[in-house]
Amino acid sequence: MKRRALLGGLAGAAALAAAGCGSGKDSGSGGKTEVTIWQQKFTDQEDAWYKKAVAAYNAAQDKVKVVHQIVPADAWDQKMKAAQAAGKAPDVFTLNYNKVQGFARTSQIQALDGVIAADKWAGLQESVVGSISYKGKKYGYPMLVEPSAVLYYRKDLFAKAGLDPEKPPASWAELIDYGRKLTTKQVSGFSTAGNQIDMGWSTWGLQWNAAGHLPISDDWSQPRAGDPAYKQLLQAYQDLYKQGIMPKQPLAPYADATPFGQGKAAMMACGSWAASVLLSDFPKVVGNVGAAPMPSFDGDPTKPTATLGGWTWVIDGKSTKAQAAAEFIAYVLAGDPALLVDYFKTTKFSKYSPRTAVADTISSDPAAKENPWAQTIQDKVVKYAKPEPTYDWSISLAFGKAIEKALQGKDIDTALKEADAEIKDIIAKNNLAGQGTTS
Repeated sequence: MKRRALLGGLAGAAALAAAGCGSGKDSGSGGKTEVTIWQQKFTDQEDAWYKKAVAAYNAAQDKVKVVHQIVPADAWDQKMKAAQAAGKAPDVFTLNYNKVQGFARTSQIQALDGVIAADKWAGLQESVVGSISYKGKKYGYPMLVEPSAVLYYRKDLFAKAGLDPEKPPASWAELIDYGRKLTTKQVSGFSTAGNQIDMGWSTWGLQWNAAGHLPISDDWSQPRAGDPAYKQLLQAYQDLYKQGIMPKQPLAPYADATPFGQGKAAMMACGSWAASVLLSDFPKVVGNVGAAPMPSFDGDPTKPTATLGGWTWVIDGKSTKAQAAAEFIAYVLAGDPALLVDYFKTTKFSKYSPRTAVADTISSDPAAKENPWAQTIQDKVVKYAKPEPTYDWSISLAFGKAIEKALQGKDIDTALKEADAEIKDIIAKNNLAGQGTTS
């Protein structure tokens, strides 16, 4: 099982015609208003929950029929653009937090304040509400958060290498030292992102940790990638690669915990979702796996090393059925906590609810103990994590390129200088100055 299994291939244009939002009543829905939701492909278990949630809403009322479609992650962008161009975009769709403000700025999604009642927003984490807000309005309803970076490690391999299985590395110096001791011909000491795309987003928390800020100013007016504090981040990756601690070629994309479960790495950086993969697909290794915050550069465990990503539901900017779509969203995400608790059970409690009523119900559920790392991640990672940045992906990619250059042995000062120049150019070309905040 993979976090976002890809199905491959794009649906034909003809399929789009059947999935549009349209307007008014739909004759094929028995006089009911038809609302469509597109969900990006996740694990089979998550997909099954989405189907269950849609069915529950359809059975709970007789005015709206919700039609659900799963779209492969690798086909999502092209399929969505084609649907929008044809006037066939879904009414509701899943969206990453880091994209919400950009989509709001370009009117690709609608504000929800006027269609979801004020009391439905109660009990949501303030920082998460900030991630879905733009110019004082809320443009998405939060479903879950999941920290982007957790350190998983094999306790049995620690013991074999003479390391204390109950003391994971707290600093990057320790991580590299442990990695050397754990590396063998068959097992990499540490597995993490190994290309600019994965490093562009998986290191957001480490960027915060290294410099106390991200590589663009809070108002998006100035590049900040040239800060010398970032040198320690790039140096760490360069050392890991040069010393053979991390594999020369990534064992899998960053989000995929499978190679670690197969025993190909002694330590792994991955998101909280990795717990679901390990529990479902590699139960025999679970007892030998520990989880901890990613090391910080100075060893302080209270400084952020992860960002809180996750998924929110939004309404398309051109949907003519906003009220019906909003009522569906509120029923699933702001209604009876039991429906959402079922989702977190499905994912082995490897994700976290930003809604107090759901989080409280989960904490009292005996099934939550099935995930032996959930409380550690909640207390030591989620507690100190930062929200995902909301600026254009090109900025993250520019910094990811800098880390990749360092990985390849290129001069670190030059790599950071080039990233700074690229980000400055992105700001100018996209008129980003003054457009948002990163904190």
